[in-house]
Amino acid sequence: MGRSRYLITEPDKPHFLTYTVLEWLPVFTRAETVEILLNCWRYQRENVGLKLYGYVILENHLHCVLQANDLAKCVHSFKSYTARQLINFLEEHNIEQLLSKLRLFKKLHKSDREYQFWQEGSHAELVISETVMREKLDYIYWNPVKRGYIDKPEHWRYSSARNYLGEKGLIKIDRWF
Repeated sequence: MGRSRYLITEPDKPHFLTYTVLEWLPVFTRAETVEILLNCWRYQRENVGLKLYGYVILENHLHCVLQANDLAKCVHSFKSYTARQLINFLEEHNIEQLLSKLRLFKKLHKSDREYQFWQEGSHAELVISETVMREKLDYIYWNPVKRGYIDKPEHWRYSSARNYLGEKGLIKIDRWF
């Protein structure tokens, strides 16, 4: 049976995406691992024209709304680069519990590597209107509130909710409104 993926249907339009760590492993519990993601987005914004409209990073997955001339290429680069950097971090810090699970749950067809970091696919959904954009950003920002981690979206450190309130976030974004 083939792999099921949501497709980036219009690569130059904004898409809502979800990236999930393999088996929902809690990797983003340290500032250093989150910084790897943020640094990659910074690089892509400055060097390949990525537009980052919003994001939230939770302990085992992230949601974002992105746009680029070739979004599929940006997504692939993001996942490839961050996977390598995150695995390097786990190895350097001897976090064997996570490494052993990334090794164990690796898909059989990933025979060219020792570990698999991200689940396959990105659950891409085309953002077709202002209404859909607001729905997706609301979903992103309320995600940690619904989980009971915080009371207000802007209190979640690893989110761009603050940026939309005119406050300084951890990374610059491309505000939609």
